[in-house]
Amino acid sequence: MPVLRSKLRRLLPVPRSLLGRMLLLTLLVVLVAQALSSLIWVSQLRASQMEGLLTSTRSLAHSMSASVSYFRSLPLGFRPMVLDQLRSMGGTRFFVSLNDKPLEMQVLPETPRKHAVLAEVDAVLRQNLGRNVDLLVQFVSPDDLRIFNGELKLDEVPRSWAHYALSLEPLNPPVLVTQIQIAPNEWLYLASLMPEPYVSLEDQGLPAQQVWFIILTSSFLLLFIGILVHWQSRPLKRLATAAREMSLGATVEPLAEMGGSEVVEVSRAFNNMRDRISRYLGERSQLFSAISHDLRTPITRLRLRVELLEDEALQAKFSRDLDDLELLVKGALQCVKDTDIHENIEQVDLNYLLHGLVEPYLGNGQVTLKGKALASYPGKPLALRRCIGNLVDNALKYGQRAHLHIEDDREAFVLHVDDEGPGVPEQRLEQVFEPHFRLSGQQQGYGLGLGIARSLAHSHGGEVTLQNLREGGLRVTLRLPRHAN
Repeated sequence: MPVLRSKLRRLLPVPRSLLGRMLLLTLLVVLVAQALSSLIWVSQLRASQMEGLLTSTRSLAHSMSASVSYFRSLPLGFRPMVLDQLRSMGGTRFFVSLNDKPLEMQVLPETPRKHAVLAEVDAVLRQNLGRNVDLLVQFVSPDDLRIFNGELKLDEVPRSWAHYALSLEPLNPPVLVTQIQIAPNEWLYLASLMPEPYVSLEDQGLPAQQVWFIILTSSFLLLFIGILVHWQSRPLKRLATAAREMSLGATVEPLAEMGGSEVVEVSRAFNNMRDRISRYLGERSQLFSAISHDLRTPITRLRLRVELLEDEALQAKFSRDLDDLELLVKGALQCVKDTDIHENIEQVDLNYLLHGLVEPYLGNGQVTLKGKALASYPGKPLALRRCIGNLVDNALKYGQRAHLHIEDDREAFVLHVDDEGPGVPEQRLEQVFEPHFRLSGQQQGYGLGLGIARSLAHSHGGEVTLQNLREGGLRVTLRLPRHAN
């Protein structure tokens, strides 16, 4: 199933925005609904047209049978005279002639409508003239039409004889030709066009009016849905902006609780969360300030008392314990101080920031820098400087050299910091982010650099990861996503 979903995404790219997805979904729903309604409408229309076509065909067939019965009733000598009078007068429904044999013509391919017409004419004529009557019913193109025994074409006879009944310029509709044997070696030839509006007998597609109706209704519906979704999504955009600014530590005003009921609930929940986080941060700052003040005083008193001890060995042991205690306190306070940076969010020139960090080391080749940021990054300048500075310092401290490589695009700013040190055992790649963790007891510092860098990256929605390089050394990767404003 995941493979199928990925293939569908490649074939039909899904928009990332709520507005784009709603418009795409609305368009699909409208197209499906219009297609179904048009299918039902066309099927009903064609059924109605077929019923009207068969009614007109039966009327035409009854007129044919009446003409056949009339010619059958005439004496043989009068039939040619009646035909001459019909041709001279004009205005009759059929072109009529008497032939000594049925004429052979190229028959048009049958369509469902033509087949229904031929079957209905055949059934009515046989019902009125007898089941055993010899007859041929065909549709012929005017260009292939033959009229008399000499198989003359329509254009080869005087226009007053046949054109009034068999031509409909500029159209070129099929001609219905019926040949009925009324006596030995005598075939009555009847040719006519189908009555309006069934002249062409071709199955028409969706009418142009219906197509324009679908286009206009879909356009208006998409326009109104787009306006509605844009109107409803504005509170969500404000919520996303406020959440991003709050994650960077900026002061965020309470959101206006307006819009749909669901949006109001989300805004109210965000405001409650904002208040709780603000209280928590304030209480944490006060707590660590109190701890800093309360611990420094007893540690100082203990150092004074240790100085009064006469046993130097015992004095040295107490001093080491106090040094370790003071190191832990300073490390914890330094961690809070470095990660709790109160700055306003602004557009940071990452190229300027990086060059300022690595410039002191460029002369001796300790640090190299490749690539550049394509655009500024919205964040806290001091926090980003401290985050990247910790990564560079860590590489120089444990790997002697730092090689920086930038990869930047519209999705994220990525900085790789490679060193030439021994690397980190695979099972401890995550453990080195823990406070006060050191791979060896001889390492200097508080063991907080990578942990602080990761915390600062997290505050910008980013991440810091570690990877051992095959050729030796450790790669530290900082990834900062470029959030849409």
